[in-house]
Amino acid sequence: MAVAQQTAPVTPKRGITRAEFEERLFGTLKWVSIVFFVVITAFPLFYMISLSFMPIQQLLQDPGRFLPSWDSITSFESYKDVLRPQSEGGQGFWRFVRNTLILSLATTFLTTTLAIFAAYAAARLEFRLKKVISWGILVVYLFPAVVIAIPLFVMFTRLQLRNSLIGLTIVYVASTIPVALYMLRSYFLTIPPELEEAGLIDGLSRFGVIRRITLPLSAPAIAAVALFVFMIAWNEFLFALLFLVEDRGLWTLSLGVQQLDTQEVPKTVLMAGSVIITIPVIALFFAAERFLTEGLTAGGVKG
Repeated sequence: MAVAQQTAPVTPKRGITRAEFEERLFGTLKWVSIVFFVVITAFPLFYMISLSFMPIQQLLQDPGRFLPSWDSITSFESYKDVLRPQSEGGQGFWRFVRNTLILSLATTFLTTTLAIFAAYAAARLEFRLKKVISWGILVVYLFPAVVIAIPLFVMFTRLQLRNSLIGLTIVYVASTIPVALYMLRSYFLTIPPELEEAGLIDGLSRFGVIRRITLPLSAPAIAAVALFVFMIAWNEFLFALLFLVEDRGLWTLSLGVQQLDTQEVPKTVLMAGSVIITIPVIALFFAAERFLTEGLTAGGVKG
């Protein structure tokens, strides 16, 4: 007797759904976009660092070369030329580094200190024309720097504060306080006022409340503001050009890099100067990235 052979039922093959197709497509496009933007962002920085280690003779012989030789990397010839005093045939960048560091640190300290008290007053205290003053300070920041550069130049010339680091520090503080005040005010508004009221009831003065309650709770925002102000002062060029161009001994790094962009100076030396002005800010940014992220986002929503 023949035994009937049973076969399993065939399951029809299910095609990919539209949702699955879109998920795969956009997932692939996301990573392609990330790789693309990382490459176009990181490659100029990589090429700048690579050129800074190449001797100019090697660059002229092989312009398409991307990687310097090991001997070129260990010699630091372009960096020695950039940092060497001008009296010894170098570009004198050590003095520019010192001037820029003094300006940036002084601007950061003064701006952050003044902005803390001004932002606290704008967030907590009641006074006439409070909203007008708060928004007016921010509107001043929206004006392009070139609009106020000439009036400041004339005023500081008459006050005999031009060609001095003190005068330029005042300009930097005045130009960075509005945005620092606005950022800190938004953060202070997120702090529950009941905490400060409890401190006042316990006998703290208003200054004691700021020092013991407000500042510890606002540490991420203050760090973000300080970093932001430091980067502005470190990279600023227009006011430095107007106020310091006549005295090379007071130049900042931005002015020093600009004067390297000539036919007489090798491009490898220009790249070395560019690395010196760029790398410290990048290193500082990554070191304080957590504070910068928390400080810039925490004030966005009032809690």
